[in-house]
Amino acid sequence: MFYRLRNLVKKILLYFLNSAEFRNEVIISGFSRGIKNVSFEGKNAISNGCNFSGSIIIGYGTTLGSNNFFNGDIIIGKYCQIGSDVAIHTTNHPIHYMSTYINKNLFDGALYSLKESKKVSIGNDVWIGHNVIIVGQVVIGNGAILAAGSVITKDVLPYSIVAGVPAKLIKKRFSDSIIKEIEALQWWNMSALELEKERPLFFKNFKDRESIYD
Repeated sequence: MFYRLRNLVKKILLYFLNSAEFRNEVIISGFSRGIKNVSFEGKNAISNGCNFSGSIIIGYGTTLGSNNFFNGDIIIGKYCQIGSDVAIHTTNHPIHYMSTYINKNLFDGALYSLKESKKVSIGNDVWIGHNVIIVGQVVIGNGAILAAGSVITKDVLPYSIVAGVPAKLIKKRFSDSIIKEIEALQWWNMSALELEKERPLFFKNFKDRESIYD
């Protein structure tokens, strides 16, 4: 009887602790940590178990899957979709010194000051698959797709698809002329009314085309 009661109490507590919280048009699920380190632009959704440290900006409409780990100086654009178990690390251990060890067990942690810190900037409308790792000082262009399981160590061009460890270019999503037109349009900065006027463009298939207006 005691164990049944205990399990029931645990289920009730977990239910309430894991319930979604609404903050200024942002949905934050339970068991996420470091929310105070994030600046949300609105209409965001954060799934269970995400962990944030450093200084992070998450753009309007961007959503995160579960168990993401973001550490450092990170800017993420608008309307991005980020899968589960994605990690972004902008810091690195020193590699040009005697040791890479920076914990307090050596010289009371004095070597921590040698830790390198670099920025990660992610554009708008970027799709990041499950288990992607982004390290170092990289820029992810608008409209890029990072395939699941990729390790990103270099810049990713706009509207390109990359995959692998380390990630390499697979192909561009569109022709160069279409990429220029979308970049010029900058639909992610439009108001709801302006987007509605451009709605037909979002239902066009741009395969083998040279203009979004064809």
